[in-house]
Amino acid sequence: MKKRTLIALAAVLMTAQALPVAAQSKGPIRIGAVLSTTGPAGYLGDPQLKTLQTYLAQINQDGGVLGRKLELVHYDDASEAGKANGFAKRLIDDDKVDLLIAGTTTGATMAMAPLVEKAGIPLISLSGAVVVVEPVKKWIFKTPHTDRMAAEKVFEDMKKRGFTKVGLLSETSGFGQSGAKETRTVAQKYGITLVADETYGPKDTDVTAQLAKIRGVSGIQALFVFGLGQGPAVVTKNAAQLGMNLPLYQSHGVASNEFIKLAGKAAEGVRLPSPALLVANALAANDPQKPLVTSYAATYWKQYKDEPSTFGGYALDALMLSVSAIKTAGGTNKEAVRNALEKTKGFMGTTGQFNLSVTDHMGLNLSAFRMLEVKDGGWVLLK
Repeated sequence: MKKRTLIALAAVLMTAQALPVAAQSKGPIRIGAVLSTTGPAGYLGDPQLKTLQTYLAQINQDGGVLGRKLELVHYDDASEAGKANGFAKRLIDDDKVDLLIAGTTTGATMAMAPLVEKAGIPLISLSGAVVVVEPVKKWIFKTPHTDRMAAEKVFEDMKKRGFTKVGLLSETSGFGQSGAKETRTVAQKYGITLVADETYGPKDTDVTAQLAKIRGVSGIQALFVFGLGQGPAVVTKNAAQLGMNLPLYQSHGVASNEFIKLAGKAAEGVRLPSPALLVANALAANDPQKPLVTSYAATYWKQYKDEPSTFGGYALDALMLSVSAIKTAGGTNKEAVRNALEKTKGFMGTTGQFNLSVTDHMGLNLSAFRMLEVKDGGWVLLK
């Protein structure tokens, strides 16, 4: 009798200990986000948050993931990279999130990187610089094209048009600095000589001094601006005010209708590399991205009565990659989700087709970029 009682008691204790685990496995999947929804990069981060909120609600309405609801816990770093690390620590230690979709800007992502690597939690970044994924970091992935790819795509177009002497004007943000470095690195490959190389601050309200210096360079044929948020719009308006007739190229850091709104008529003729989203309706009927980008555009418009941006598309891709990885992993075990992300193949997103690997935590190639131009106040595919 005593032996049977002890066995029964042990069974009760084991059941009691298992209850929290079972309850936890049926609890929500917690996704943490640190985004720049205000400040100079606000027009990048705002559509990212709206996209995550819209699609999380849609996924939950359809039954969630593996029978579990998704829960979003988010913080605004106000476009200040220094705040990102503290918010990431809060998400990991206090909010107990299962994974992170975080880092509107490169600076924010890199501020979080050491903490994320130490904690061992998957992070999908929404920032553009190549430094996010090169060298490869075990726990960090990204959805936007890199700054190096942007420079290569721009130089492809310049080479086609016979531009060989180019001015570079880059932002002193993390994205701008990395972009300038990559631009300098790949210029020679395309037969481009950078005859001017100037910088501006992300919060500068006037850049005419730098532009006047660039304009005075003998033989200059085009200007390439590398920045994000509001700064490039200031540059574009200042260039028009100075009467600069140089062809003006921007990076994918301003691939948004908001850039045109901020720059106004001065944006006319600006060229840049962009994901397909900005010209969704102009894509060929057989384009493999058309169904996805047109669906996203319609969903975003219905919810917010506004055009979607490529930055929101980066968030959508990050969310769907996360959902796919969780399903593949069969749960939220961080190592299993990380491994599933790294093995993703043939995943079609708004940004392009993702094929990730041990050596590539982005998984996009140059064909995922489209060259666009502002014409009559809107984006058109550049021929």
